[in-house]
Amino acid sequence: MVEELRASAPRALTVAALAARFEMSKRTVQRDLQALLKAGVPVRAAAAARELSARIVALPSSSSSPVRDAVELALATDTALRLSYLDAAGHESDRVVEPAGLLTAAGRWYLIAWCRTRQAGRGFRLDRITAAAATTDRIQPRDLAELLRGSAAERAVRPGTLSQDLTSST
Repeated sequence: MVEELRASAPRALTVAALAARFEMSKRTVQRDLQALLKAGVPVRAAAAARELSARIVALPSSSSSPVRDAVELALATDTALRLSYLDAAGHESDRVVEPAGLLTAAGRWYLIAWCRTRQAGRGFRLDRITAAAATTDRIQPRDLAELLRGSAAERAVRPGTLSQDLTSST
């Protein structure tokens, strides 16, 4: 299977294509891919996240938010984000952050980012960001899981991980 994956790179292969090629079930292919991942073979999977994401819906806000638009632009273009943030105590600060991703928990959205001011990973509640603007400063994407490590959100999962959990329990 590893040789088949290498031969097709950088073109992606689906679980269905691998199952047909090796004349085995999709479930067996998924199990074999999990074993390869555990063994340290760098295998990347995306199809399960797309399938699950097609089944997740959210009600959009009634109007476009300049903060949300700036956050989305910075995430999509790998650029730093200049923001003004109101903390829980009501203190406002201005800072430049390197966005890594978004987290939703308990009905709230958080921007997870590397804060250049604090030199650490931080979570910023979107409803507490009073102003945000994408900069032209290109950044290297940071590992979202690494930024969450040690926080209350450390166990957060991506939709693809949810799908693996759901399929492994059936």
